[in-house]
Amino acid sequence: MRFYGRKSELSDLNNSYRLSAVNSQMAVITGRRRVGKTRLIQKFVEDKSAIYFVVSRKDEHLLCEEFVDIVQKQTNVKFFGKIERFHDFFEFLLENFKDKNFVIVFDEIQEFKYINPSVYSEIQKLWDMYKDSASLQLIFSGSVYSMMKDIFENSKEPLFGRASLKINLTPFDIKTLKDIYSSNVDKTDNFDFFAFYAITGGVPKYVEYFVDRKIFSFDAIINEIFRENSFFVEEGKTTLIEEFGKEYTTYFSILSLIASSKTSRSEIESILEKDVGGFLQRLEKDFCIIKKIKPVFSKPNSRVQKYAIEDNFLSFWFRFIYKYNSAVEIGNYEYLKDVVRRDFNSYAGKILEKYFRAKLTMERNFNIIGNYWEKGNKNEIDIVGVNDYEKLLFFAEVKLDSKKASLDELKEKSQKIIRKFNDYKVEYRIFSLHDL
Repeated sequence: MRFYGRKSELSDLNNSYRLSAVNSQMAVITGRRRVGKTRLIQKFVEDKSAIYFVVSRKDEHLLCEEFVDIVQKQTNVKFFGKIERFHDFFEFLLENFKDKNFVIVFDEIQEFKYINPSVYSEIQKLWDMYKDSASLQLIFSGSVYSMMKDIFENSKEPLFGRASLKINLTPFDIKTLKDIYSSNVDKTDNFDFFAFYAITGGVPKYVEYFVDRKIFSFDAIINEIFRENSFFVEEGKTTLIEEFGKEYTTYFSILSLIASSKTSRSEIESILEKDVGGFLQRLEKDFCIIKKIKPVFSKPNSRVQKYAIEDNFLSFWFRFIYKYNSAVEIGNYEYLKDVVRRDFNSYAGKILEKYFRAKLTMERNFNIIGNYWEKGNKNEIDIVGVNDYEKLLFFAEVKLDSKKASLDELKEKSQKIIRKFNDYKVEYRIFSLHDL
């Protein structure tokens, strides 16, 4: 698949590169696995002098040996003697490339936590020593979000405040995803495109996987995911176990419940029979996997709230793969496909709401966009938008099938909100698959 999107990220990296001609710049790129960090960096450096290292979990002297070999094969720089410590290797790089306006990339930098944690202090000391006199762009990238956040954003860590550019790479937005989809199919079927969005979530690795195999319909996607030796079956574990560590079973149980519409803390705790407040907080703040959702106009201290999984693929994985792990274990993929076909439409309703909220956000017509409900899930309104400048209130009902939506019911549910906004114009919409 050709390279798509990432214009703002490339622009930021290129601006950083131009600044590095004056004094050195450090950039940090984070994001979940499969989100395209390596591909972005490769695209960025394709017209620049650059060298790329991947930090793999091995003894420090073996890693240095590998890095030395890379430098000697890709540049004219020669090493004399043996380098066994990363401190010495990094100092050698800074000294020998400081005048070359070079890009130096270290991918999976969080792995040094397992190899030699003191490396971060060594990087900080050497960087502070060389950065003002050198012309380098140093890029650190990593896939374990919580560890990257700790390394570069924890004020107690040595590399805190050193990065002049931070990029948290996210999946393709809906516009880019639609461009990719429509440029690879003869005719776009709205349900198939929505399923493509709902399952891949715009994660580049999954998008590329299906595009390269010309798999675009709902049935074809499901057949590819639920088959023997499909890498998707283990993908949730691959993506998250290292993040969660020894307590991953509790985190997985919580995420499975949220994916199955048990979205309040009280519901989750009643099923798991334990306090999950700390787990929910870490899932939201440290791992950025779930999002706390409150009704628009609710007070800051309101306890009326729900949780949602941010990542479409992980939501799908917990709802249809992890939840039915027994069927996965015995390889009963036909059963799993039947479950998905039976339950997908009811599961996908919230995903469709998310799609249209994202679409409205990109259109930039409102200063507030969210959903609304009252205690006990009463008077639910899928989308509420407010434009205070133009004095406009916007209400929308979202259904896969527009025939199942009621405009009169939407108008009735909105009256309590309208009374609080004197002189505001009011607009109503029914969104369905036809409006994608």
